[in-house]
Amino acid sequence: MTDVVDSDELLRRIQRARSWAGREEQTWKTRSEELRPGDPDAARDAELRGQTYEAVRKALDEIVTPGAHDADG
Repeated sequence: MTDVVDSDELLRRIQRARSWAGREEQTWKTRSEELRPGDPDAARDAELRGQTYEAVRKALDEIVTPGAHDADG
Protein backbone atom coordinates (compact mmCIF):
# COMPACT_ATOMS: atom_id res chain seq x y z
CA MET A 1 0.00 0.00 0.00
CA THR A 2 1.74 3.12 -1.20
CA ASP A 3 -1.24 5.46 -1.47
CA VAL A 4 -1.42 8.34 0.94
CA VAL A 5 -4.93 8.67 2.35
CA ASP A 6 -6.50 11.31 4.54
CA SER A 7 -8.19 10.57 7.85
CA ASP A 8 -11.69 10.51 6.33
CA GLU A 9 -10.68 7.85 3.80
CA LEU A 10 -8.94 5.85 6.50
CA LEU A 11 -12.09 5.97 8.64
CA ARG A 12 -14.21 4.83 5.68
CA ARG A 13 -11.86 1.91 5.10
CA ILE A 14 -11.98 0.90 8.75
CA GLN A 15 -15.79 1.11 8.74
CA ARG A 16 -15.97 -1.07 5.61
CA ALA A 17 -13.67 -3.60 7.22
CA ARG A 18 -15.75 -3.53 10.40
CA SER A 19 -18.95 -4.15 8.41
CA TRP A 20 -17.31 -7.00 6.51
CA ALA A 21 -16.07 -8.59 9.74
CA GLY A 22 -19.58 -8.31 11.20
CA ARG A 23 -21.09 -10.06 8.18
CA GLU A 24 -18.49 -12.82 8.33
CA GLU A 25 -19.08 -13.21 12.07
CA GLN A 26 -22.81 -13.73 11.49
CA THR A 27 -22.22 -16.08 8.56
CA TRP A 28 -19.94 -18.39 10.56
CA LYS A 29 -22.07 -18.32 13.71
CA THR A 30 -25.16 -19.19 11.66
CA ARG A 31 -23.23 -21.97 9.94
CA SER A 32 -22.15 -23.29 13.32
CA GLU A 33 -25.77 -23.51 14.45
CA GLU A 34 -26.75 -25.29 11.25
CA LEU A 35 -23.92 -27.83 11.57
CA ARG A 36 -24.28 -28.53 15.29
CA PRO A 37 -26.84 -31.38 15.02
CA GLY A 38 -25.06 -33.33 12.28
CA ASP A 39 -21.38 -32.44 12.44
CA PRO A 40 -20.17 -31.25 15.84
CA ASP A 41 -16.52 -30.95 14.73
CA ALA A 42 -17.37 -28.70 11.79
CA ALA A 43 -19.72 -26.73 14.06
CA ARG A 44 -16.86 -26.07 16.50
CA ASP A 45 -14.63 -24.95 13.64
CA ALA A 46 -17.33 -22.60 12.35
CA GLU A 47 -17.91 -21.23 15.87
CA LEU A 48 -14.19 -20.54 16.25
CA ARG A 49 -14.15 -18.70 12.93
CA GLY A 50 -17.15 -16.66 14.06
CA GLN A 51 -15.38 -15.76 17.29
CA THR A 52 -12.29 -14.73 15.33
CA TYR A 53 -14.31 -12.34 13.17
CA GLU A 54 -16.04 -11.07 16.31
CA ALA A 55 -12.65 -10.18 17.81
CA VAL A 56 -11.65 -8.35 14.63
CA ARG A 57 -14.97 -6.47 14.57
CA LYS A 58 -14.62 -5.46 18.22
CA ALA A 59 -11.06 -4.23 17.66
CA LEU A 60 -12.21 -2.11 14.73
CA ASP A 61 -15.18 -0.87 16.80
CA GLU A 62 -12.73 0.29 19.46
CA ILE A 63 -10.73 2.22 16.83
CA VAL A 64 -13.87 3.97 15.54
CA THR A 65 -15.46 4.53 18.97
CA PRO A 66 -12.76 4.46 21.68
CA GLY A 67 -13.95 3.47 25.13
CA ALA A 68 -17.47 2.51 24.02
CA HIS A 69 -16.80 -1.14 24.84
CA ASP A 70 -15.25 -0.75 28.28
CA ALA A 71 -18.36 -2.35 29.82
CA ASP A 72 -17.78 -5.51 27.72
CA GLY A 73 -14.74 -6.37 29.76
